[in-house]
Amino acid sequence: MSVIRQPLSEVLDLLVVGMALPFHVLDPHERRLLAEGHVVVSESQLEALVARGAWVDRAVADAVRAQRQKAQPAADAPRRAPTLFDRWEEMIWQLDGLLRQVLAGQPGQEAALLWLAERLIERVDRHVDVALFMVVRPPDPRFALYALQHAQHSAVVALLLSRHLGWDAPTARRLVAAAMTMNVSTLELQAQMAVQTDPPTTRQRELIRAHPLASEALLRKAGVTDEAWLQAVREHHERPDGGGYPAGLTQVCELAHALRTADVFTAKISARAIRQALPIQVAAKQLFQEEKGGPMATGIIKQLGLYPPGDLVQLKSGEIAVVTHRGPNATTPLVATITNTQGQPVAATLARNSADAAYAITGPVLDRKGLPRVPAERVYGLIPA
Repeated sequence: MSVIRQPLSEVLDLLVVGMALPFHVLDPHERRLLAEGHVVVSESQLEALVARGAWVDRAVADAVRAQRQKAQPAADAPRRAPTLFDRWEEMIWQLDGLLRQVLAGQPGQEAALLWLAERLIERVDRHVDVALFMVVRPPDPRFALYALQHAQHSAVVALLLSRHLGWDAPTARRLVAAAMTMNVSTLELQAQMAVQTDPPTTRQRELIRAHPLASEALLRKAGVTDEAWLQAVREHHERPDGGGYPAGLTQVCELAHALRTADVFTAKISARAIRQALPIQVAAKQLFQEEKGGPMATGIIKQLGLYPPGDLVQLKSGEIAVVTHRGPNATTPLVATITNTQGQPVAATLARNSADAAYAITGPVLDRKGLPRVPAERVYGLIPA
């Protein structure tokens, strides 16, 4: 039986901020944006979904409506208080709205983009390990949102790199804003490429090579006047050896170099339909080699540690665990078990200190098939917003 699409705008009465979605939400290309059970985090999220042309299965929506009419009204049902994780999710949709304003040529966007950069910085500063967890172990692979998630993750890594390099607050904010906007011209292209299982087409490669200049032009039209920010976007795929694009420069500004390094690293650890995400340790080794041990790669590796929050590790006890907090050194983080000693998934996680010899890390988990995804709330609890 064919699915009848019902615009999300027609079922907003079934959705309440702080409550779980009663159905899947898809984009016009049938890519999943939000799964059933995902908590609605804000009105701005709903507005962004409607603007994207999101839809639901009419039959499912009708069934939900009929059930609601027989039961307690949704507005009277208990709502979950907003959490820090909701704020990270909300930021994805705020970024989506702003980047679409840029794509539409709406002027006056610089202040709003900088405001969002400040919000990201605040959330990283509040709980840096949670921020890294969200980068390393995102809740689910929503390829339709690949560009937005990648922008957010790159911004987190770029911010931590700027801290390692000792850059001042205005420069760090500028770098975060550049990370959020560097790929604005390829917002839809990145979503398409995330789900395709074939190599990029010739046309896609052309758009990729042109996107630094295209993104810069869009930002200028949208009112961005910060030349350092714009230069970072323009040069973020240039390489000091002249092998980058679009201009093949050999003199690349430091901001762009930092941006490219964060961009490349987060792309390596992000899954697409055509390939799995690289293990953190493999990605770090590749980055170090590609950068010839330079300060940018070294800074990212030192900030994350050998086993960053979100990474899956094997313990000497036989348990598999997810890293939750960086430890006093790179090899002894705090972890939470997700399996028992026989490798079977467990309902409740147990906190372990890998500095304890009995729970020492023997290495990363490379084969992750069959292992459950780990919601951040499961290991950190419901951290209030």
